[in-house]
Amino acid sequence: MSHVDREIASQPDCWRRALQARPAGLPQPGERVAVIGCGTSLYIAQAYAALRESAGLGETDAFAASAYPATRRYDRVVAITRSGTTTEVLAALRQVPGGTETVALTGDLDTPVRDAADTVVDLSFADEQSVVQTRFATTALVQLRAGLGLVPPDLVEQAERAVLAPLAEEVVAAEQFTFLGTGWTVGLANEAALKLREAAGAWTESYPAMEYRHGPISITGPGRAVWFFGAPPAGLVAEVRATGAYASVSPADPLAELVRAQRLAVALAGRRGLDPDRPRNLTRSVVLADAGAEARAVS
Repeated sequence: MSHVDREIASQPDCWRRALQARPAGLPQPGERVAVIGCGTSLYIAQAYAALRESAGLGETDAFAASAYPATRRYDRVVAITRSGTTTEVLAALRQVPGGTETVALTGDLDTPVRDAADTVVDLSFADEQSVVQTRFATTALVQLRAGLGLVPPDLVEQAERAVLAPLAEEVVAAEQFTFLGTGWTVGLANEAALKLREAAGAWTESYPAMEYRHGPISITGPGRAVWFFGAPPAGLVAEVRATGAYASVSPADPLAELVRAQRLAVALAGRRGLDPDRPRNLTRSVVLADAGAEARAVS
């Protein structure tokens, strides 16, 4: 069994532990917040930002750490970084203006992010051996959702079912995958697509669900799959099925659905003879030896 297999299966326990914690430093109602991350952490940031703002708890923006607008004023900046070493995240935290609170959620306390943020949320119990992120990212979002009071009471039980529920043969056998979300689940759709690309080299795309009609539906057809996170917009499932594609729709919490998408990524890797613990061209953390020197050389 791969590291990522074990890490996916451990998510219910990690979520349970996160829900029992009451960490300091998380955003308070009414604060203006920026959330930053890279790769998977960016997509978790997108989901949290949309969820917090839609709940009326404060203006919340999500940025790739490399695109953090240091001149824009926020009450708090939240950094999501599994490794605690990612160059862009550390650089962004150094740019945060004085007087703005910073908090980092990390899987490794013994890293530079410990000194870069005012407060550090310890998620080391959800750290991972695999390059491909699964349980750290979802546990971070569970922790952030708990801080908003927006966690369904049976979320852990839903995750337990998601770990065990069989995947439809139509989706496992598909040659192409499109993930669709609405509101906060757009970030989850982006993350699901990334998981399949990382672990299995699969052809995947992701969009806000209503944007799917404006071009992307043209690639849909038999032998392809469209996976919805959350309730689909009216009429869209019928349009997908009319193309001959498989449509995956579930009443489960979208974060539990992400667990199933992670399992799909591993299943596809197995079918393609790939090792999901060793994705091509990827490392656990992106650390640039001298980003400034590289930029000067390019210019």
